Amino acid sequence: MENIRVIGKRLGLLDEECIPYGFDKAKVDLSVLKRLEKAPNGKLILVTAINPTPAGEGKTTTSIGLAQGLTAIGKKAVLALREPSLGPVFGLKGGATGGGLASIIPEDDINLHFTGDMHAITSANNLLSAIIDNHIHQGNELKIKTVIWKRCMDMNDRALRKIETPTREDGFIITAASEIMAILALASDIPDLKKRINQIMIGYNEDHQPLFVSDIGCADAMVLLLKDAIKPNIVQTLDGVPAFVHAGPFANIAHGCNSILATQMALKLGEFAVTEAGFGADLGMEKFLNIKTPYLPKHPDVVVLVATLRALKLHGEAKDFHIKDIEALKRGIEHIEKHISNIKSFGLNYVIALNHFDNDDEEELALIMDWAKKNQHPISIADGFMKGAAGMKDLAKLVLKESAKESHLIRTYHTEDSIQTKIEKIAKNIYGASKVVFFKTAREQLQSYEDLNWNMPVCMAKTPLSLSGDSNIVGVPKDFVLEIRSVKPSMGAGFFVALTKGIMTMPGLNKTPRALDMKVDDNGHLIEG
Repeated sequence: MENIRVIGKRLGLLDEECIPYGFDKAKVDLSVLKRLEKAPNGKLILVTAINPTPAGEGKTTTSIGLAQGLTAIGKKAVLALREPSLGPVFGLKGGATGGGLASIIPEDDINLHFTGDMHAITSANNLLSAIIDNHIHQGNELKIKTVIWKRCMDMNDRALRKIETPTREDGFIITAASEIMAILALASDIPDLKKRINQIMIGYNEDHQPLFVSDIGCADAMVLLLKDAIKPNIVQTLDGVPAFVHAGPFANIAHGCNSILATQMALKLGEFAVTEAGFGADLGMEKFLNIKTPYLPKHPDVVVLVATLRALKLHGEAKDFHIKDIEALKRGIEHIEKHISNIKSFGLNYVIALNHFDNDDEEELALIMDWAKKNQHPISIADGFMKGAAGMKDLAKLVLKESAKESHLIRTYHTEDSIQTKIEKIAKNIYGASKVVFFKTAREQLQSYEDLNWNMPVCMAKTPLSLSGDSNIVGVPKDFVLEIRSVKPSMGAGFFVALTKGIMTMPGLNKTPRALDMKVDDNGHLIEG
């Protein structure tokens, strides 16, 4: 591992722009964007995936490996990834630092407390809750009647979904789903951060008029907690490729993209900025393109669609996707074709990355490669986990070739569309729903938002395991109805959140969470799990 100052200098950072947190990680001052304002932007590579198995398909591993592969063929590549949440780290999926030879380091630090961003976001969120409750306790000058703001913590804990305090009924969401997380990921600087926080809607008064942070007056204190967290973090891959790791909104219940500041820095400092968007293309990619790109200087030059044999077999209704099943694999092809169709509907170039596992069957691999060749889909086997940069050169060359082609982003909906229309266009055009049904609560909420700013995108909260709203339905569901349970404004983030039936913003732990398998040595270092 190289000293982080060496990585920063090689990247093009000045000494005063690189603020070390020890020798292996650093914050990057926002002044770098001002200095490089007129510098050209590199190519933007967006890594997404088909709908995954519950354990994930190696999208982050592929992103890291691709940056390593691009570096190995002589290109200056920079990663821009999300920060891990402790929920998945101790739950089912694990951390978010890649795997094998396609990893970022220091792995344990990144997956745990890192530079304290998660703590800062959680603290700012809960400071607002405390201020609201104290205002009510101290006489309630604003005549607050309904509070929609929830507390948060960076852990899966279903018992906290609903709580009752001496002041009111309340509940917790996971930090990755907090509006503060979304705001941090979308803010362009400290003034914009403060402006967005002031726009947070906290509830309604007795006349059912909306109330905002600007009414209660604690935005500056919240910014104080976030003044360092807004600065992107920089680490490195195992072989020294620079990696920005900043902000971590989930893609199933939030917008699923790392910060615009980290992405902008990667674009200014590298020839290729490799970033990823959470879960499948129906969630993370859609949100990246409809929510995040308006804040970037450009749209992706290439979308890399990660697929695995096991996920394709799952979507082909295999009884056990861990074993060979040619017929299930053939049926699963329809699922990846739907995602390719979605990418094309956005007007973007694409490449398929077939993430390789050491137990993959050669006949199944050949089947997918032949299908792609026959249908003229650019494809490459991604072997970053086992081979690092050497196993990703072919994918890197393919990305290089496709990124040279022109593309024009076509968004799913128009800015002036109603919230309901935006939801319906996403559901029908991206997921393939035949109909969208709004619960009574959702209809009443939409009616109550008529005086708010409608010209905002929609962030869909939906299962990542299916194109539909039902995690048990695999493949390409036909004639299904998407049910919208509620629609909530995130005015500071600048979007409305539509929650489908069954979605929880505070996840629970699985039956055998990873925390139970973790073992540490006498120095406190993780050795298993």
